[in-house]
Amino acid sequence: MALTGRALVTAMCLGQVGNLLPHVAVPAVMPQHLMPLWSLSGSEAGMMASAFAFGYMLAVPVLTTLTDRIDARGILLVGSLVSGLATVAFGLLADGLWSATAIWFVAGAGFAGAYMPGLKALTDRLPPGDSSRSITLYTSSFSFGVGISFLATQLIAEWFGWRAAFVATGIGPVVMIAACLGMAPVKPAPTTRRLLDFGPVLRNRPAMGYVLGYGAHCFELYGVRTWIVAFWTFVAAQHGGATPLGAVAVSVIFSLLSMPASILGNEAALRFGRHRALTALMIASAAVALAIGFGIGMSPWLLLALILLYGLTVPADSGALTSGMAMSADPAHKGATMAMHSTVGFGLSAAGAWAAGITLDLAGGPSSSTGWLALFVLLAAAILMGPLALWWSRRPADNLAPKA
Repeated sequence: MALTGRALVTAMCLGQVGNLLPHVAVPAVMPQHLMPLWSLSGSEAGMMASAFAFGYMLAVPVLTTLTDRIDARGILLVGSLVSGLATVAFGLLADGLWSATAIWFVAGAGFAGAYMPGLKALTDRLPPGDSSRSITLYTSSFSFGVGISFLATQLIAEWFGWRAAFVATGIGPVVMIAACLGMAPVKPAPTTRRLLDFGPVLRNRPAMGYVLGYGAHCFELYGVRTWIVAFWTFVAAQHGGATPLGAVAVSVIFSLLSMPASILGNEAALRFGRHRALTALMIASAAVALAIGFGIGMSPWLLLALILLYGLTVPADSGALTSGMAMSADPAHKGATMAMHSTVGFGLSAAGAWAAGITLDLAGGPSSSTGWLALFVLLAAAILMGPLALWWSRRPADNLAPKA
């Protein structure tokens, strides 16, 4: 019997958690294992970690736009398989900066067939009506999966070595493959449009406001997510190891907070208005980032409180941005709109991870307080571009879809 209703949403959320087990494997083991082993600078490590998002960015326009032509389920299945196999290959074959970067690029390209095509596969099978909460559950499970990825990767690396961590987490996508096999087939409406025709999407100003806002969110999110283990390792070193929690616990809790934060952020958007709530959340996140950067010398307890608060503000806009995009999209161009959303988001994710590493190096390196101050100032400046994008999207224009 095919999955429907709540069973479908549950299966897709669990499948996404499985797909995300490899997601932050590189950032999780980078400070303690890969950087010292391969003598990597912050810029080099940032490039290696961002290769996943670069691979995603280049593959997602084609793979997600294809879902307007073929059943997204097939793309989701193949993408999940490729991502898992590439993660296993990283554990078996990576032996330096360039081989690691190349393999991680392939893993990201595989994930491009998993995340947004997964969202399309889900929304194609939901009943008519407001799907905002189902979309938010799916997108918020992303952060839950990332938290499990941080936890599993670091613990397995500590017990069995970093190579074993990649091999083990590479098995996770099997869960999504099983979910795909339980879905009923869906045939998209016939179309004669060109495959990569993004003109209608670019002219849809309400949707593009959410797309650009999502890009600002992703820059901030991946900037901090890539470097949070290294940052807390620095904080611990500054205080002789006397911190309330270790880097493993901080990175996991930071990520797990994202799921309730994203759900609550979407509920706030439904109650107070999407643009108003998103603008307030983004400004709050910038303020917390600046407080962390300028407060690096404070008590580790206060820093921990700020980091956990940041774990709430950074992802709080995610579900509201993605559901806003989906509801503002022209139904005939939904796959293309999701492709644009994901391309911009993960392109700026890659830029955020790499730019954070470059900024860290230029301002003194991972062992310098000024380096970390510069990194958090960069993240604050990035997220403040989000409210500007939302303001722009409300200006009069010829739109192809109604405002959300």
